[in-house]
Amino acid sequence: MQKHKVVEKLELESDQLEWLAEMARAYGLPDASKALRVVLDHAMFDAEEERIFLERRCRRCG
Repeated sequence: MQKHKVVEKLELESDQLEWLAEMARAYGLPDASKALRVVLDHAMFDAEEERIFLERRCRRCG
């Protein structure tokens, strides 16, 4: 697959960005952006969409 990265403004909670940065350090990735791409690739190709979008697991919803 051809790579075609784009720059896009996204909103993340500060703890989400911290976690991505921590995962990047832990697994030798260049930065949090790469860690996010790894997570997204996993979600797109290996995970069940219903589990991602229908199961409630919001840490901020109360």
